Amino acid sequence: MARIAIDAMGGDYAPKAIVEGALWAAQEYGVGLELVGREDEIKAELDRIKSAGYISSDCGTKGHKRKIAIDIDKIDYTITHASEVIGMGEAVGQSIRKKKDSSIVAAVRAVAEGRCEAVVSAGSTGAAMAASLFGLGRIHGVTRPAIAVTLPTMNKPIVLIDGGANSECTPEMLTQFAEMGNTYAKHIVEIDEPKVGILSIGEEEGKGNSLVKEAYPLLKADSEKGRINFVGNIEGKELFLNKCDVVVCDGFAGNIALKVTEATAAMMLKMISREFKSDIVGCIVGLLAKPFLRRILKRTNWEAFGGMLLLGVNGISVIAHGRSSSYAMKNAVRVAVRMLNKDINSMISENINR
Repeated sequence: MARIAIDAMGGDYAPKAIVEGALWAAQEYGVGLELVGREDEIKAELDRIKSAGYISSDCGTKGHKRKIAIDIDKIDYTITHASEVIGMGEAVGQSIRKKKDSSIVAAVRAVAEGRCEAVVSAGSTGAAMAASLFGLGRIHGVTRPAIAVTLPTMNKPIVLIDGGANSECTPEMLTQFAEMGNTYAKHIVEIDEPKVGILSIGEEEGKGNSLVKEAYPLLKADSEKGRINFVGNIEGKELFLNKCDVVVCDGFAGNIALKVTEATAAMMLKMISREFKSDIVGCIVGLLAKPFLRRILKRTNWEAFGGMLLLGVNGISVIAHGRSSSYAMKNAVRVAVRMLNKDINSMISENINR
C-alpha cells in the first residue's frame, strides 16, 4: 500500500478540508496517510468526522452538497506533530531554514526518510517547492524543477510548464521544461506525439523577449534530434485551441497565465448565472440550460484536476490550490497515486539523461 504524506495545515481551509479530502482519498484509492501538522487540531477533525460518520462536499458542483460516508476505523493513518506553519506571505528561503518543524517541511521529510512515497500540500507554492527541492533533491541531470499544470481546452487537455516555480529562467532551463513536459504529456495525459510550443507575443520566429528568442533555436535543435516535437511560438490566444499539447514558459509568465485563466472562467460563470436570474425569461432558459452548464463546469473545474506536479524533484510532490476544498484535496491525492503508479520520475530521468 502506497503511503502519502499530507501537509494538514496548508491551505485556506486547513485543517478541515485537508483532513476530510485526505481521508476521502484514502478510502477511495486504498492508500495510507501520514497527516502532518498540529496534532490537537488534526485529532479534533478526526474525532468530528468519526462522530458524524461522513463528510459533506459539493463534489465540484457548487450548491449541491452530498454526504460521503467515511469509516475512519478502516483507514490506515498516522499523525505526525509539526508545531509550525509557513504562511502564504512569508519569505520562502528564510521560512524553510527557520521553521524546520513546519508542516510542509515535516511532510517532505516523511518522504525523504522513506516512510511515505509522495507528499501533497495546499500551502504556499514557494514553500512546497523549496521544501521538496531541499528535502528530496533533484533528479540527476535536472537543472531546476518546474510545475506542470494540466489545463482543459476545447478538445483535449494541454500541459503548461512552468506554472510558477521559477520566475527567472535561462534558455537551457526552458529546454529541460519542454523535455519534462513532453514526458508528462505522453505518459500521464496520454498524448501519443505531443506538440511542444513556447509561449510568446507572436507566432513568427524572432518574436518575444530575449529568453524566448534564445530558447527558440535550442528547442528547434531538440526537435531535430527527435527529443521533442517543437511547433514554434504560441500566443496567449491560442492556449485553448489545441495548437500544441505542451506550452513552455518561465514561471512568471506561466503563473500569470494560470491566474488570468482561472479568474476569467470564474467571471464568465458568474455573469452567466446573473443573466439567468435577471428576469423570468432568463430563469426559464437557465433552468433548461442547467444540465449543459453542469457538464461544462465539470470539464473546466480546477478542483477536478486536483493538483500540480513538481517535475524534476527526486520524489513525488503535488502542489494543490490554496483554496482547495475536500473534493480538490481528494483529487490532489489521486494525482499523487497516479504518478506513483506510472513511475513518472523514472521516465523523466531516462529522457533527460539519455
